Amino acid sequence: GDETAPLKALLVDSWYDPYLGVMSLVRVHDGSIKKGIKIRFMSSGATYQVDNVGVFTPKATQVSALTAGDVGYLTASIKTVAETPVGDTITDDKRPALEPLFGFKPSVPVVFSSLFPTDNAEFEELRESLAKLRLNDASFIYEAETSVALGFGFRCGFLGLLHLEIIQERLEREFDLDLINTAPSVVYRLHMTDGVVRELHNPADMPEPTKIESVEEPWIKATILVPDQHLGGVLSLCTERRGVQIDLTYAGTRALVVYRLPLNE
Repeated sequence: GDETAPLKALLVDSWYDPYLGVMSLVRVHDGSIKKGIKIRFMSSGATYQVDNVGVFTPKATQVSALTAGDVGYLTASIKTVAETPVGDTITDDKRPALEPLFGFKPSVPVVFSSLFPTDNAEFEELRESLAKLRLNDASFIYEAETSVALGFGFRCGFLGLLHLEIIQERLEREFDLDLINTAPSVVYRLHMTDGVVRELHNPADMPEPTKIESVEEPWIKATILVPDQHLGGVLSLCTERRGVQIDLTYAGTRALVVYRLPLNE
């Protein structure tokens, strides 16, 4: 990198510290980051003044500056992790870079489930608990919803089933909540007869069939490594789940199967 060029730093990770606010792990490609300068996140245009910069040795150790080629952290009185999207480019507000770095794609929730407290009196406690979890994990989203049967709760979006299980377990273990969750679902894209394209997050919001021209659903490409003796069962399971076989190769006593599968299955 070039230390004299305008600042370009890739945001690699971020987490919430109760004393310092959000700490951002960055890799500096060009320029330098020093305490007191005003930085800009190129994706959102948000600006902050740098409070501290440092490196991990392995403890967090403050330094005077991070220059081209350095990997370190910065704090800038940022309140939530959601304000620091991983993969964003950080630049100098007074002398900005013209083009952002090629970063990571932002995380997009693909599995949705509703969470309801068994006791409606715990609704506000659930809201506060979700807000606290989101300080450290900006990859899940939530919005309030009401169910005739279950009362007040939240419709939440997750990166996958494992992510859903982790969030629910943390809510129950760390915040002592007793929760009911609805069956996980995916987002469907509806092409309406009037030309409008809608995203369907909740099956309860499905419009009348006569207003729908076509429906699209998310698919995944799954690579499965399986012992030979279980190959038949795996192939049958994938076929039953509307899978489309792409490839099948053998490596010793194991088979490598590649399938396209509907995410909802």
